[in-house]
Amino acid sequence: MSATLAVVATRLREDGGLLAAALVEADAAPTPHGDAVGRRFAVAVEAIREGYLLHYGASRLLAVDADRDLALLAGDRLYALGLAELAAIGDLRAVRAMAAVIARGAAAQAAGDAAAAEEAWATGTRTLALDR
Repeated sequence: MSATLAVVATRLREDGGLLAAALVEADAAPTPHGDAVGRRFAVAVEAIREGYLLHYGASRLLAVDADRDLALLAGDRLYALGLAELAAIGDLRAVRAMAAVIARGAAAQAAGDAAAAEEAWATGTRTLALDR
């Protein structure tokens, strides 16, 4: 498990409830590298990616495959966690960019075009990297 994904898992564990109970146990990961804002930014993007995976793929953090309703709710929670973290950092441009990625990915998935959904992620994360 990556260091940033481990931070997302820690946040869910601290929140408690159903999602904490559904966490897949993993070895502790090292602390993410970089400055504090950079680490928070990376965790936010990782949380949003995990939300997407819960909606359309396989979670790396949660054992919810048997409960699609819980997977969708968990995905929504992780979208919100990531977007709120970007807003708390004060990076509203990143909030807009990631909201657009989520929307483009959802539209592509609804159209049955998984490749376009992945391209939305690739383009969005490249844009974020260029803006930083």
